[in-house]
Amino acid sequence: MDWARIQGTDGQILTGVISDGVFLPREELGSDEGAGDPVPLDQERLLAPTVPGKFIGLWNNYHAAATRNKLDIPEHPLWFLKPVTSLAGPDATVQIPADVGRVIFEGELGIVIGQECRNISEDEAENAILGYTCINDITALQVLTADPSFPQWTRAKGFDGFGVVGPVIATDLNWRDLTIRVEVNGRERQSYPADDMIMPPAKIVSKLSEDVTLMPGDVIACGTSIGARPVKAGDRVEVIIDGIGRLGVTMADDTSG
Repeated sequence: MDWARIQGTDGQILTGVISDGVFLPREELGSDEGAGDPVPLDQERLLAPTVPGKFIGLWNNYHAAATRNKLDIPEHPLWFLKPVTSLAGPDATVQIPADVGRVIFEGELGIVIGQECRNISEDEAENAILGYTCINDITALQVLTADPSFPQWTRAKGFDGFGVVGPVIATDLNWRDLTIRVEVNGRERQSYPADDMIMPPAKIVSKLSEDVTLMPGDVIACGTSIGARPVKAGDRVEVIIDGIGRLGVTMADDTSG
């Protein structure tokens, strides 16, 4: 089952599932209750499939990247928060703020939480996961290390549009079979297997639930592996995971000023 959010030509935003090219509205994310007539998808705009209360990102969660960067294997998820204002959906235009220096893409697998959970076991965490989605955890790399006294994780990863999620939440996947790929202007730039994770999804959810209460719709980006690269204005960046889809955005210069 593929969960999604759409915005119709009338501006109405709906949550539901996609089946045979038709959108079926539901009362809320994860609900079995219908909420209206089927909607053809040909004139609808796909949005990020959830608006998370918490958008959590992980650092150092892939063996290959840990080996290359000579990092120790963590015993607990190394995590940070991205503000909800960083959220962007399929085919968004992501503006690069002026004077932030090098900006990189990070293609990632995302976990979407389906039920409230706190201090749960790994077995319970399996049932708490609604499904999986594509993530582009865009990062202003030079901002992160600009002040030697304080790594600026939230600022570097929290600019508007720097948390790209979508196109859907797929519920019928075995995460171990997935490969996360990124294409920039049609050229493959990143490709790595999900099963190289240091901490698998159920362990991530279980461990994070020791720290914070996870709520339905929360998003956890599982971290990235080797291959993340800089992008610039005009680049088309697509995160691709077979079984979930293609999540594309266009990078642009900041025009707000």
